[in-house]
Amino acid sequence: MARETESEALKKLKSLCKRRGIIFPGSEIYQGFANQWDWGPLGVEMCRNVREIWWKRFVTDREDMVGLDSSIVVNPKVWEASGHVENFNDPLVDCKECRERFRGDNLLADKLGGEFEGHPLDEITQLIAEHDVRCPKCGGALGEAKKFDLMFKTHVGSVEDNASVAYLRPETAQGIFYNFALVQQSMRMRVPFGIAQIGKAFRNEITT
Repeated sequence: MARETESEALKKLKSLCKRRGIIFPGSEIYQGFANQWDWGPLGVEMCRNVREIWWKRFVTDREDMVGLDSSIVVNPKVWEASGHVENFNDPLVDCKECRERFRGDNLLADKLGGEFEGHPLDEITQLIAEHDVRCPKCGGALGEAKKFDLMFKTHVGSVEDNASVAYLRPETAQGIFYNFALVQQSMRMRVPFGIAQIGKAFRNEITT
């Protein structure tokens, strides 16, 4: 009997979770996106239980921890100061034949082994050409690596211009950082202490 592949096993697991009401494909009746999922009735209860157990263990039961729930959209200067606007991106490469898009560093890792995350775009482009890395879908040639922003951009206010640009938070930690002094003062916390937060973060992806 042939051993099932990882993708086949994952497909069976997703099917089981869907039948049991744990997860549902996001907006499935409208074809949705492959990378989006909704918690089903059992899934949302499981998730709530895990959150409550985690919160009790790391916040309620400790004297050196407090909680926080920061905003999803904040002043874009937060992400400029943290380096996200400049550096939070992936190297995007297009197939010249089928127009499919991929992460250039991942293609290099698959072909050569090792780690290429964070390498300069021109270096990734050069390595792809030198080692003849081709489109994994159709075998076509790949174009130059380009910067792909991982943050979801939006606008705040009634006018959509450069001055109103904002971002959905790509992580929850920044809210903890910019609220640190306020938390310390209001709760009279003494260093060292911790701040906990549970919530959603939003990241765009090259392959949807």
